[in-house]
Amino acid sequence: MNVKILADSASDLSKDHYNEYGIEMIPLNVHLDDRAYADVNEIDPKTIYDAMRNGKAPKTSQPAPEAFKKHFMACAEKNEPLVYVSFSSELSGTYQSAKIMEDMVKSDYPDAPLYIVDSKCASIGYGLVVLHVAKMAKAGASVEQIIEAAEYQAKHMEHLFTVDDLEYLYRGGRVSKTSAFVGGLLKIKPLLNVEDGRLVPIEKIRGSKKVLGRMIELMEERGKDFQHQVIGISHGDDLERAEQLSSMIQDKFGVAKENIVIEMVGAVIGAHVGPGTLSLFFSNQPNK
Repeated sequence: MNVKILADSASDLSKDHYNEYGIEMIPLNVHLDDRAYADVNEIDPKTIYDAMRNGKAPKTSQPAPEAFKKHFMACAEKNEPLVYVSFSSELSGTYQSAKIMEDMVKSDYPDAPLYIVDSKCASIGYGLVVLHVAKMAKAGASVEQIIEAAEYQAKHMEHLFTVDDLEYLYRGGRVSKTSAFVGGLLKIKPLLNVEDGRLVPIEKIRGSKKVLGRMIELMEERGKDFQHQVIGISHGDDLERAEQLSSMIQDKFGVAKENIVIEMVGAVIGAHVGPGTLSLFFSNQPNK
């Protein structure tokens, strides 16, 4: 019996990925104009970015715990193994909600093969972890192999990202009002990382033209063996720059184009980072 893989919409994977590898997905919620939308299913990221450009400030919320219970119960009743790889517990409460529902379901089905892994990752960095184990599950890997791989891939996933406007990070409490104002005035572009699930500033770069080159330099410093892994790029409605970054990676490291996944930053994460965001994801210690 193949292991079911469950993810949430903060993985920023496309519907094609979910369908091809049989990944089940739980949507987080996006609130816009006094209405809540289920991410991916009821709203697309382009709608959110256009709204933000027009001065609106969408909010987000985690899934209702019942959404997890539904998936967990379905597998518990059939004694079907399921691994939920979650969005970073430091950035959302989805992991905690899932753990509560896991305990509730296991009170009735104590031997249910339900497992939860905190990816400590976000966006396509998280998505690459999910894709890796989904491919393993499709090939018939065991629960133990999948959990070990998910934890390993998550531990070694590097996140590098920049935003076009610090105002959105200020609204989310990630930078001070003064930093946002001065950054905008001086056209400062921050580079950030995710460490142990938390957003951590790396450095500030003056001028957007220098950002891509610096991302490539940091990629070379922090990563290795790029030709034997899948590279992820996500963008806040800026496909042109994402493709430019992809071309630079291909030229610099000899990575095949088909080994680079490019997706738009989804509505949930996009609501916090804003249009023009550009993110790069790779492993610093890929498996062979």
